[in-house]
Amino acid sequence: MPRSAPCVRELRVGVIGAGFMGEVHARAVRASGAALTAVAGSTPERSAASAARLGAERPAATAMDLVRSEDIDVVHICTPNNLHAPLALAALEAGKHVICEKPLATTRADAEQLTAAAAAAGVVAAVPFVYRYYPTVRDARARVRSGETGAVRLVHGSYLQDWLSATTDDNWRVHPGLGGASRAFADIGVHWCDLAEFVTGHRIVALTARLLTAHPERVTLDGRYSVGTEDAATLLFETDQGALGSLVVSQVSPGRKNRLWLSVDGALTSMAFDQERPEALWIGRRNEVSLVGRGSEQTAAGARRYAVLPPGHPQGYQDCFNAFVADAYAAIAGEVPPGLPSFGDGLRASILTDAVLTSARSRAWVEVPL
Repeated sequence: MPRSAPCVRELRVGVIGAGFMGEVHARAVRASGAALTAVAGSTPERSAASAARLGAERPAATAMDLVRSEDIDVVHICTPNNLHAPLALAALEAGKHVICEKPLATTRADAEQLTAAAAAAGVVAAVPFVYRYYPTVRDARARVRSGETGAVRLVHGSYLQDWLSATTDDNWRVHPGLGGASRAFADIGVHWCDLAEFVTGHRIVALTARLLTAHPERVTLDGRYSVGTEDAATLLFETDQGALGSLVVSQVSPGRKNRLWLSVDGALTSMAFDQERPEALWIGRRNEVSLVGRGSEQTAAGARRYAVLPPGHPQGYQDCFNAFVADAYAAIAGEVPPGLPSFGDGLRASILTDAVLTSARSRAWVEVPL
């Protein structure tokens, strides 16, 4: 059974995985005021080096040792995707609160099992859909909810990256055994879908998808290998409230570093959010166009909570991550902030991924269960 919830200063946190995402999590843990108690890497040597680099109190001998340690309250899982489900399940069984990177699992069945296990354990179980934490995103959500946009008619956009655009680019995510059957969509497309559903309140209920493997083979120092996951995806979709939508996802678009762009077109106004330029929300009306700056007097009240710096002092991705972790720890203390992404949202991403793969195989429209 989980222990009673301590305050943030008393939370003892373990991070499994010390690559890019592990560092991001570690910074957010420290920013929250919690104790970064232990770090586990892929080997004892890497654990020791990572603990020193990230400022943890100690290295853990193995990931499972960290999960089972009595001096850990919260486990952050930042490993390759194939390890998410077994580690998260072990942490839940040990009564720990869990923050698990997306995808929550590489199969829908595993995501369903984890969501049920988290509910049964009665702990906080969260997934870092952190783009929700841009103040301009919260502002857009509030404007839809207030009726300012009118009925939402179109939801469209893209999520584009270039870090796998060359044949010689390689990463564990390319390999289905480590990353799962879907790569581009499951890695970044689900972020866009979560953002679209979060802002609009709509749910995707039907879609048709096509996948592109731009590099059927990739070349490394060890030789060539065949690629079994997609480099890009396109979607058309319908929502439960009658809107239509489209999405382009790519990890092979030169010059695009992390360009998540979302447009919500309503009967009265349209809005656009650009993650690479997140300080202002674009708002279009029939006779005027405006940019509403983060934290300005025009910003919705609920969004100001996340505008932690004065206007003109840019906030970015790490600030979003810090806010997400702070909200998760607040939930552990018994105060659940609105919009905290849970394992249920991770399951939603898995359901969408499953629908995308099914549609791409059948080249047909498929229904997406709610």
